[in-house]
Amino acid sequence: MVFGFGKGAAHKEITPGELAAMVEAGTALVVDVREVDEFAAGHIPGAINMPLSTFQPSQLPDPQGRTLVLNCLGGKRSGMALDKCSTARTAVDTHLAGGFGAWAAAGLPVAR
Repeated sequence: MVFGFGKGAAHKEITPGELAAMVEAGTALVVDVREVDEFAAGHIPGAINMPLSTFQPSQLPDPQGRTLVLNCLGGKRSGMALDKCSTARTAVDTHLAGGFGAWAAAGLPVAR
């Protein structure tokens, strides 16, 4: 097991297609760390909004056996949220490569 101490904590990145399959199969719980207005303008169906500006790993919902996957617009803020999770020693280590922008560009469904 690799612990995220020091430089370059390892984050698992999954593609929009991988996440879409996980959402379809009910094996992912998506947490969108964009701000409320961005989330309202369009998000991954079923995603929960937890803006990075107030993000607390301790407030993450129980994924009930699913993989928690963080996303933002392009992948930077979800990476920052994952850094907070590793500091808090939570088991959350996965985010969407390219973020919501990549999801939308892949033609995947968007909820508003």
